[in-house]
Amino acid sequence: MGKPTGFMEFQRLSEGAEPAQDRIKHYKEFTLHLSDAEAGQQAARCMDCGVPFCNNGCPVNNIIPDWNDLVYRGNWAEASAVLHSTNNFPDFTGRICPAPCEAACTLNIDGDAVGIKSIEHAIIDKAWELGLVKPQPAAVKTGKKVAVVGSGPAGLAAAQQLARAGHAVTVFEKSSRIGGLLRYGIPDFKLDKTTIDRRVAQLEAEGVVFRTKVCVGAKPETVGINDDALEVVTADQLKA
Repeated sequence: MGKPTGFMEFQRLSEGAEPAQDRIKHYKEFTLHLSDAEAGQQAARCMDCGVPFCNNGCPVNNIIPDWNDLVYRGNWAEASAVLHSTNNFPDFTGRICPAPCEAACTLNIDGDAVGIKSIEHAIIDKAWELGLVKPQPAAVKTGKKVAVVGSGPAGLAAAQQLARAGHAVTVFEKSSRIGGLLRYGIPDFKLDKTTIDRRVAQLEAEGVVFRTKVCVGAKPETVGINDDALEVVTADQLKA
């Protein structure tokens, strides 16, 4: 938990946004994350509720009370480590997740929930700023090869976990760029594509190989794609 009396002393503080007259001039992100002090104060509102319903409300079971307490105490490195222990890419979720954890927050019963999403956003941005997010290549290789079909958020997370376990991982993507839904389904003002690029670079440094414009298991026209430049790879070829 954060400060024992924090939920009584501090009000919910939402992330700000760039003024409309400025953000209509570009397509970049316009949400402004909390300052270090603001994030610490918001984390202080996390109460000792006994049963942290936010954990179960979170689809990836983030250990929210723990990193709230660490942010409150200014321990950004440990907060980043705890956050990454359950979430490969908090820089994605901290921007685009609908935050069901906040709906589950005990404070939400008769007040304003802790700004969990804004704290997560602050943690990961601070982690990149401090150089805490680094490649973690496997110390020992297993000699086994794994193919991951699709480079959306699930494919990227699977690839990273498998690579860190020591497997030789190749990700196949039918589009010309990596990211799947992250790249092609979410507008830049919600998720700047440089956020994806730096994670792809991290995965490559961990040994993941990316192959784009590859259609696995079916001819392109059967999945609604008319592109002669696409390479077709069968399941048997993947095993080779």
